[in-house]
Amino acid sequence: MSVQVNLNERQQYVLWATVRHYIATAEPVGSKTLVEEFNLSVSPATIRNAMGCLEKAGLLYQPHTSAGRVPSDSGYRIYVDKLIQPSSRISRQVEQLLGDRLSWEKWAFDTVLRGASQILATLSGCIALITMPQTSSARLRHLQFMQIEPRKIMVIVVTDSYQTHSAVMELGESPEDPPPDEEIVDRELQILSNFLNTHLGGQTLSELSELDWRELGREFERYAEVLSGWLKDLARRARTPGNTEILISGVSEVLRQPEFSELTQVQTLIQLLEEEQDQLWPLIFEPPVAPGAGQRVNVRIGSENPLEPIRTCTLISSTYGKGSVPLGSVGVLGPTRMVYENAIAMVEAAADYLSEAVRDSVETNPMSKARGLYF
Repeated sequence: MSVQVNLNERQQYVLWATVRHYIATAEPVGSKTLVEEFNLSVSPATIRNAMGCLEKAGLLYQPHTSAGRVPSDSGYRIYVDKLIQPSSRISRQVEQLLGDRLSWEKWAFDTVLRGASQILATLSGCIALITMPQTSSARLRHLQFMQIEPRKIMVIVVTDSYQTHSAVMELGESPEDPPPDEEIVDRELQILSNFLNTHLGGQTLSELSELDWRELGREFERYAEVLSGWLKDLARRARTPGNTEILISGVSEVLRQPEFSELTQVQTLIQLLEEEQDQLWPLIFEPPVAPGAGQRVNVRIGSENPLEPIRTCTLISSTYGKGSVPLGSVGVLGPTRMVYENAIAMVEAAADYLSEAVRDSVETNPMSKARGLYF
């Protein structure tokens, strides 16, 4: 959302100073306070006049007639879009802290996500929200069949987001028939694995149900029916937006902020976070509005949020993924009175870190990594 208001240099500075003071104190600010706190070389009357213009433009308002002024959602929007830049110092600190405390070389990716969520909540003082990688656009990276006992085989699929899917399948021979030779089955499974990796690598999971199984040839006929059924089920689950789990950290700290003093407001927020994640998930997973213009995050301020429980909050989010394909998202949720330049930098740094983890965590041997960490 963009607010179109033409402000002169003084009005911009007064808006910036008002937002900074209110973020730091949670107290309405008057003209005399701004002059003293920011060492302005003009009179309080001059600042009062500028604040009056900002109020007429809808960027400031008075919560009470005798009080000072506080930023409106539109005021915060101007502040974020035109008056600040993400803190490069904070970005470097977050990147270093994530790198020091987390290890995608040794941990399962969901463990890395949980660790990143906790670190982001602690640093930002906000609720950290990180979605698990989505499978609807995930592509097949590696597939492996293993014989676990006579007539039972396991299939393991690793996607390009390094999520794993597995299933145990029974071959369709009659129980009265003698069990197949284990060595022959192992060789056939390896041939089948190689064949499918060659022909299916890079396809999305939802495309797997459209395969023409006649290509397998006569040597794989005994596997075709059961494998076809399993992959169709996998494709169905990939198309269903059921993988909407959001890892949440930092709720208790945020609820101590004065903006959450009303019990009813707290209850509706907790209900949204715990029971209605399917409503929150599309907002967090939404890619930046204008990535071509250098926009790396989405910042939804107050009334810009469509969900009532967070219409007094700001949601800052960005996607992580592999290349140009978004697989998940990372964000922070807190009161509109937040240090935006720091929060935006933290979200950007966390998204970059998770994208790097997706790219590098299982680069050398995805199947051994999957078996070692997930099974």
